[in-house]
Amino acid sequence: MKPQPVTPLADAVETAVVDAVRRALPDVGGTEPLVRRSDFADFQSNAALPLAKRVGRAPRDLAGPVAESLESADLIADTEVSGPGFVNITLTETAIWDQVAARVAQTSLGLNTPLAGQTIVIDYSGPNIAKEMHVGHLRTTIIGDALARLGEQLGATVIRQNHLGDWGTQFGMLIQYLLEHPEAEWHDVDGDDPTANIAALAVLYRQAQGVFNDDEAFANRARRRVVDLQSGDTETLGVWRDLVEVSTAAFAAIYDRLGVGLTDADNDGESRYNPELPDVVDDLVEAGIAVESDGALCVFFEEFKGPDGNPVPMILRKADGGFGYSATDMATLRHRIRDLKADQILYVVDARQSLHFKQVFAAARRAGWLTDDVDAVHVPFGTVLGPDGRPFKTRSGKTVRLMDLLDDAVAKAGEVIAEKNPDIDPAELATLAAATGIGAVKYADLSTSRVKDYMFDTEQMVALTGDTGVYLQYAHTRVAAILRKAVEAGHSVDGTVDSSLPMSTMERQLSLHLDGYDALLAETMALREPHRLTGYLYALAKAFTGFYEANPVLKAETDGSRTNRLALVRLTQETLRHGLSILGIVAPERM
Repeated sequence: MKPQPVTPLADAVETAVVDAVRRALPDVGGTEPLVRRSDFADFQSNAALPLAKRVGRAPRDLAGPVAESLESADLIADTEVSGPGFVNITLTETAIWDQVAARVAQTSLGLNTPLAGQTIVIDYSGPNIAKEMHVGHLRTTIIGDALARLGEQLGATVIRQNHLGDWGTQFGMLIQYLLEHPEAEWHDVDGDDPTANIAALAVLYRQAQGVFNDDEAFANRARRRVVDLQSGDTETLGVWRDLVEVSTAAFAAIYDRLGVGLTDADNDGESRYNPELPDVVDDLVEAGIAVESDGALCVFFEEFKGPDGNPVPMILRKADGGFGYSATDMATLRHRIRDLKADQILYVVDARQSLHFKQVFAAARRAGWLTDDVDAVHVPFGTVLGPDGRPFKTRSGKTVRLMDLLDDAVAKAGEVIAEKNPDIDPAELATLAAATGIGAVKYADLSTSRVKDYMFDTEQMVALTGDTGVYLQYAHTRVAAILRKAVEAGHSVDGTVDSSLPMSTMERQLSLHLDGYDALLAETMALREPHRLTGYLYALAKAFTGFYEANPVLKAETDGSRTNRLALVRLTQETLRHGLSILGIVAPERM
C-alpha cells in the first residue's frame, strides 16, 4: 500500500487560523496565517499584524477575537494574546501524541512529496579525464549528491549529470605522447586500486606538457593529433576511449569510497556535445545573439560589465575556429531543457563561475530556450581551506589528492574508535572507521553554509562531541541501543501510542521537533542549503538527550508511559537515520 503523507501540525494550525479569522472577523477579509514555532507556546500566529495594518485597526483588537475563535478547534488546547497582537497557541496533548503515532505507523515517516511530477537535473562533480580528482572536487560532489537524494525524497525525478572534461586540445597532446611512448605504464598499475592508473596518467600528462612546451616538432604533431581526434581517426579514438575508461574507473572508485550515487550512466562528457556545437552557434548567430568580434563569435551583455565599464563578452568560438566551453554549456543547457524536459536545472559549481552561468542563462533566455517554466540555477559554494586558513594545498604547493584526504579522515576516525574500544575486532574497526571517517568529511562540508569557506581539520571532524557527523552517528547508536534493550526486556516497540496520557515538557518539545522534519526538508531543497538539514539533525540529537535525561524510558512510571516514550524513541531513530541517509552518511547500529 502506498504510504500516506501525514499533515504536519504546523499546517493544521495554519488551517485553523485561517478558519478562525474567517469566523471571528468576517468583514475584514482573509490573511496569511503567519504561523511559526514559539518559545512561549507550541506555535505563534502573527496574522493580526498585517491584517490590522490593512484595515486600520489595532492588532490586539483583532488578535483577541481570533484567539477566542481558535479555541473551538479540536487540536488546540489554549490560546493567549501577547505583545502587540501575537496569538500564542498551545495544542492538546492528544493531538501531539496522535501525530507521533501517525508518523511511526508510516514506513516513510508520513513525509510529503511536494516535488512529485517534477524533473530536476543536477550537474555536479565534473572531474577531468586523465586527471586525478582533488580537493576541489570535494564540495561539488558531496553537496550535489545530497541535493540529488533530497530531491528524490521530495518526490522529484532526479537526473544526475556528471559533466566530465573529456574533450579538447589537451587530449591531442596526451594521446600523441602516449603513442610515442608505448612503454609508458598506465594500465593495471595496481590491480587493487583503479586510482593508481590515473595517478600514473597524471604524471605522463605533465611529462607530455613539458615536451609540448620545449619541442616545437612534437607540438605540431600534437596539434595534428587534435584534428585526428575531432575527425574520428580510429587509432586516436581508440586511445581516447581507453583514457576515458581508465579515468572513469578511478572516479567510480572514489564515488564508491564516498558513498556517492554517481554511476557510469550519469556521465555526461563534453564530447557528447561536440557534434552539436556548430548548430548551436549557427542558431545564436541567426537570432542576432552571437556576433563577430576580432574574428571570434561572442555574445555581449549590457548587464555584465568588467572593471573598465565595458561589457564582458561570452566567447562561443575563438578566432582560430575552436569552440569555447561556453558553447558546450549552451548546448548542454539546451539538451537538458529540450530533451530531458527539466523543470529545474541545478549547477553545483564553485562560486568563481558565477559570471559564466549568469551569461549562459541570459543567452539561453534571449534565444528562447530557457523560459519561465524552467528554473536554471547556479548553486555556488565556498572553498576548502587547509589548517593555515588558506586554500588547501600540499606542503609543496600542489593540489591535494581527494583520495589522500579520505584516507586521512578514515585513519583518524580509526584512531578515535580504537582508543575508546581497545578490544574491538580489527574487521569491525575497519568498517566503523570507514563509516565514521567518510561521514565526518561529508558532515563537515554539509554543515557549513554552502557559500562559506570551511577548514578541513580531521581532528575536529571526528570529535565525539560538538556538531560533528560522528556525534550524530553516535547519537543514532544510543537510540538504537535503547530499542534493543526494550525488545530484550519483552517490551513492544511497534509505535503504539495511548494519546489519552499526559505529556511532559520534554516529550512535547521532542514531538514537535520531529513533526517539523517534513517542512524542514522542503525548505532545505527550496534554498539548496544542506546545512539546514544538518542543523535540524543536530538539534534533534540534543532534544532527544534532554528528553531521555528527564523521562525514564525502560523504567517509566507506568506501562503506558513506557510505550509512548518508546514510540518517541523509535520515531527519533527513524528520523535520524532518514536524515543521515539524505546526507549520504551511514547510521551505524553500534559504535
